Amino acid sequence: MANHMNAAPGGKSLLGGAMIVAGTTVGAGMFSLPVVSAGMWFSYGLMVLLGIWFIMLMSGLLLLEANLHFEPGASFDTLTRETLGRFWRIVSGLSIAFVLYILTYAYISGGSSVVNHSLQGLDISLPQSIAGLAFAGILAGIVLISTKAVDRITTIMLGGMIITFFLAIGNLLLEVEPSKLFSPNGEQSYAPYILAALPFGLASFGYHGNVPSLVKYYGKAPTTIIRAIFIGTFLGLIIYVCWLIATMGNISRTGFVDIISQGGNMGVLVGALQQVMASDWLGTMLTLFANLAVASSFLGVTLGLFDYLADLFGFDDSLSGRAKTALVTFVPPTLMGVLFPNGFLVAIGFAALAACIWAVIVPALMAYKTRQMYPDYQGFKVPGGTPLIILVIAFGVVTGVCHLLAMADLLPVYG
Repeated sequence: MANHMNAAPGGKSLLGGAMIVAGTTVGAGMFSLPVVSAGMWFSYGLMVLLGIWFIMLMSGLLLLEANLHFEPGASFDTLTRETLGRFWRIVSGLSIAFVLYILTYAYISGGSSVVNHSLQGLDISLPQSIAGLAFAGILAGIVLISTKAVDRITTIMLGGMIITFFLAIGNLLLEVEPSKLFSPNGEQSYAPYILAALPFGLASFGYHGNVPSLVKYYGKAPTTIIRAIFIGTFLGLIIYVCWLIATMGNISRTGFVDIISQGGNMGVLVGALQQVMASDWLGTMLTLFANLAVASSFLGVTLGLFDYLADLFGFDDSLSGRAKTALVTFVPPTLMGVLFPNGFLVAIGFAALAACIWAVIVPALMAYKTRQMYPDYQGFKVPGGTPLIILVIAFGVVTGVCHLLAMADLLPVYG
């Protein structure tokens, strides 16, 4: 490929693309990681995160490879239709809509839990369903205003998240007890719990919806896009590893049994961490981080869902059009949030099930198909040939099966 293709085009910064990927990857879902990793604990948790990061990096690059055969701006829907045909287009479209809806519900559940936990610190107690309604209502208003409003507010939130995360986590990392990480208390069985945790790891590295956007943003500049994806996902990996060290190095393995028995929602985990923190001020930083994380995740996901549904139903960008889109976007998950306020972990698991299809299996199939359609193509190809494609698909299938087995109580689940 010509050298001019590989330069960062139009003076657009590599950092911008990397931050988009990192921002999409890291969010409220990270609060599920320590809870679902409590069974396998830290050493296995670290290995699983590394393995999943590698597979999700490869599936994103396979999606990029397929995407580069089309004009910049081609959507995920177009790519699937043109390479895999109508059946996979429908399967992929349904799984994307399902992921976005179920994550919206997960973040309303997590948001209501964190808002409630924050208000208790001010001696205000609300029913969790009302807290969820308030959380969804305020943020839905921002999405309704415009994409620009979401962009600006998310940028401010990301800045706040970074500051509060490092203040709170920095302190927790200084307080880590190595014995808690490497010789945990409780039953001495770890490996059997790996399988049930796989879907949550997969859900924590979902950035694949950004790949067509990056191609649209940078044009056909594979080197720049590969770097952006690598840096963004690697940043996510580093943050997750620090988060596991901070949580598991401060809360004992048996301590997680209590967190899990209370539903494992965000507010419960934040409350448990606050009890071991050196000062109330640092506890406040952690609570603020949790609020910002869940709010920015909610905005990112619902903006994607909002645009997807507007396109699907042909609603225009007028006030009445946006109002219709908002109703279809927010009413179903908010109702779920009011009726089932503690479904955060269950919802993240279901999101992973659908993500197995559209973020893992479909990109691998698309790359395989484009290699057959364009055998003489000289541009970017993911190394590893067909064996890598088979490995990625196998991981997607195994993770999906693990989720279904865990749902049917056929896999050991800690707690």
